[in-house]
Amino acid sequence: MAHRVTFVAAARNPALPAERFEDDQQLDQAGWEEVRRVARDLLPLAAAELRYCSPTPRSRATGDALGYAPLAQLALRDCDMGRWRGLTLGESMAREPGAVDAWLADPCGTPHGGESLLSFVMRVGSWLDTRPVEDGSRIVAVAEPSVIRAAVLYVLKAPPSTYWNIDVRPLSTTTVTGRGGRWSLCLDGVPAQPSRV
Repeated sequence: MAHRVTFVAAARNPALPAERFEDDQQLDQAGWEEVRRVARDLLPLAAAELRYCSPTPRSRATGDALGYAPLAQLALRDCDMGRWRGLTLGESMAREPGAVDAWLADPCGTPHGGESLLSFVMRVGSWLDTRPVEDGSRIVAVAEPSVIRAAVLYVLKAPPSTYWNIDVRPLSTTTVTGRGGRWSLCLDGVPAQPSRV
């Protein structure tokens, strides 16, 4: 039997005007309201044998609000963006346009002084491959959208350039099944998630 790992994307902070690299912001009131609206649909995932989360305040708060009482995992932290931490892509581009172009073009590049995209994907994949569970075990992990994109890329063995084509919405679910290096993306029917633009 295969393991079943369901990733739940952390609620966002709608008060922030743009997504920032390695954003450690807390949930604001609107984020808490989004969690409250979907909690009933996501509550059954609390029955998972193992419950984890990214170490960000937003992921922890989302997991706690959903009743998961998740254990934070350092391997599920966002990509280390070095000196771009806390900046938006646009702000990074304004400061270092050539470095941003190089980073977007080369999945092994680290012009920001942090972690390469490829290293990030492999870190998340290694975490996935080493879950200490029995056959048929269920796992839930509340994570930042970037971590879920990395997991999908790893599972599909897709080219790194496809990372930029994966859209992970707040409070959406993504399920993978398998074990150590042999994973499949599972497209279950899931309840519609609130969308705020």
